[in-house]
Amino acid sequence: MLEEIRKTRIEKLKKLKEAGMEPYPISCKRDFYLAEVLADFSKLSKRKTPLNLVGRLLAIREHGGSLFCDFADGSTSLTAGGPAKLQAYLKKDIIGEKLFSLFKEAVDVGDFLEFQGKLFLTKKKEKTIEIKEWRMLAKSLRPLPEKWHGLQDIEERFRKRYLDILMNKEVRERFFLRSKIISELRKFLEKEGFVEAETPILQPLAGGAAAQPFITHHNALVIDLYLRIAPELYLKRLLIAGLPKVYELGRNFRNEGIDAFHNPEFTLLEFYEAYSNAGNQRDFIEKMFRALVKNLFKRTFIEYNGDKIDFSKEFKVISFFEVLKRFALLVNAETASEEDFKLKAKQFGIEVSASDSKEKIADNIFKKICRPKIIQPTFIVDYPAGLLPLAKSFEKNKEMADAFQLVVGGLELVKGFSELNNPLEQKERFLRQEEAWAKGDLEAGESDDDFLEAMEYGMPPAGGVGIGLDRLAMLFANVKNIKEVILFPTMKPK
Repeated sequence: MLEEIRKTRIEKLKKLKEAGMEPYPISCKRDFYLAEVLADFSKLSKRKTPLNLVGRLLAIREHGGSLFCDFADGSTSLTAGGPAKLQAYLKKDIIGEKLFSLFKEAVDVGDFLEFQGKLFLTKKKEKTIEIKEWRMLAKSLRPLPEKWHGLQDIEERFRKRYLDILMNKEVRERFFLRSKIISELRKFLEKEGFVEAETPILQPLAGGAAAQPFITHHNALVIDLYLRIAPELYLKRLLIAGLPKVYELGRNFRNEGIDAFHNPEFTLLEFYEAYSNAGNQRDFIEKMFRALVKNLFKRTFIEYNGDKIDFSKEFKVISFFEVLKRFALLVNAETASEEDFKLKAKQFGIEVSASDSKEKIADNIFKKICRPKIIQPTFIVDYPAGLLPLAKSFEKNKEMADAFQLVVGGLELVKGFSELNNPLEQKERFLRQEEAWAKGDLEAGESDDDFLEAMEYGMPPAGGVGIGLDRLAMLFANVKNIKEVILFPTMKPK
């Protein structure tokens, strides 16, 4: 069926060329975007010279020997509350037999056209352009999805995102929202005195987080390199360099499974502030999120997964072990043995590998059982230090890290901590990570000796924060799958 349609449309290409019309011209004429036309229609309809407009045909209707078409150019209309569309009116007596017949014979929904004509209102008060001339700008060879049903297969929607956005207003608006989130984050950080940095994506060591990396090879240098799993260690070098407030918003890569909350390629915002700590950063995050919600939605709350989430109230604070007690019924969470955690994990159907530490098992229980039950903005604080090899421990309890996680709507959105700035202690932790890797923990990292050398020149006390942009977009767009907010998510080839 599709191949027959393609053959027919290729034949229409030939008709256009035979009629002396180039189906893919090098340039076009456009006087206004359709959004501008709709906003200033009354004034532009009085214009004496013809108007040149462009767009993609969305519908063609024949009525009484005349043709009516709907077309759009991608601009957004405030008056229409979405993509700007205009109606075109083609009459044989006005454009002539040749152009009228050629339109009927060679033009399809999906084609890009240039129209020249005059604006008017129909008897039904429909904003319309009366066409005097038209020209093909790009002939489509495949039909668009059926208007009312669009793309029904979820995987097909993700694979053919260009059609998903074209046919689904909700999807289109979702990615506009994502763009606004990024813009608002940048504006907020710059207003607060942060400088944006760009650190290497190709790195000699995979550091800054616990994750399995992607490996590639540089031919000229004859070395393996890693796609970065986090920009942390390079941003901390900039603190050492004397920059007091730095951030980076960019892509990171982790060679892990794909599910509703994970994509191997994702966007992360990380920022660091010298002479700060985890407590300062919690206050900063609370301020940031209130500003985000207010600027994006003009209110203090959002709705996610059927819940009303209020950002106007002071964010809750609860310790990691208290959460385990409350939601996983681990009454002795602080003193529980590794075997206790293994039994609890088995009870919840959580797989435990031989290399998993007690802290990691506890964290997996938290992720699967506890976190989904936390809906209102809540800071989880006081993490086992073993989970965070780059975080500073409390002076009175070296087993606990001064760290936090912000959970909203059951989603981990933010992770932050007081940054470890003791190079000798950092070296010891790197060595423990290497031991874990030797035992089979593929997420454990290597010792970064270059970073340790930089630390020995002196790193100021600092607070650092990482925000998963994709999950933040999930929350604000009220969707349950991360693929819905990533333009081109990673997919298994057909």
